[in-house]
Amino acid sequence: MKTVVLVSGGMDSVVALYDAKDHHEVVAGLSFDYGSKHNHREIPFAEYHCEKLGIPHQTIPLDFMNDCFDSHLLKAGGEIPEGHYEADNMKQTVVPFRNGIMLSIAAGFAESQGAEAVTIAAHSGDHAIYPDCRGDFMDPMAQAIAAGTYAKIQLFRPFLNMRKEDIAARGGEVGVDFTQTWSCYKGGEIHCGKCGTCVERKEAFERSGIPDPTEYL
Repeated sequence: MKTVVLVSGGMDSVVALYDAKDHHEVVAGLSFDYGSKHNHREIPFAEYHCEKLGIPHQTIPLDFMNDCFDSHLLKAGGEIPEGHYEADNMKQTVVPFRNGIMLSIAAGFAESQGAEAVTIAAHSGDHAIYPDCRGDFMDPMAQAIAAGTYAKIQLFRPFLNMRKEDIAARGGEVGVDFTQTWSCYKGGEIHCGKCGTCVERKEAFERSGIPDPTEYL
């Protein structure tokens, strides 16, 4: 089946790209530049992996999100909190309805590309703080996308019931070079090692048994 994969350049979405290529025909990788502090670190890796796999890549700018939305993840927001990914203070990094906006655009893009599906890498570890990663959002969103497109675009969520260590293990199986992925929300030259996504990245490698190739401050 022809699918468009949402690929930010983070480890989850890159594994989803490789996993989708194993099972489907990937017609494009789609990134969004929405003004996050780490977009400039992630997106080049999305481009890298799409080029490596021979998949067309498209980045869509969403400047209005940085201008209008309240989130510490955005350049216009406050400092990125430190601590565990599932800690309550990480709610400060939620960008309101981000997946709803991106999936809506992706559905129109997919239909325009002659695709039959959109693939997103949301996983169970996201559920604690991100409401638009949970099944009770994704299920009706999938129905809306199918109902709102002539192609009846499907929403593939291969990792919805997996944790990040399972995704890391899958990445090892399909040959993902994790040095060419980015997680840190602070968006510096090196992963900070202290923000929620860095902590989660460390845990994923440790629990999966995959060696962590990441350089941390």
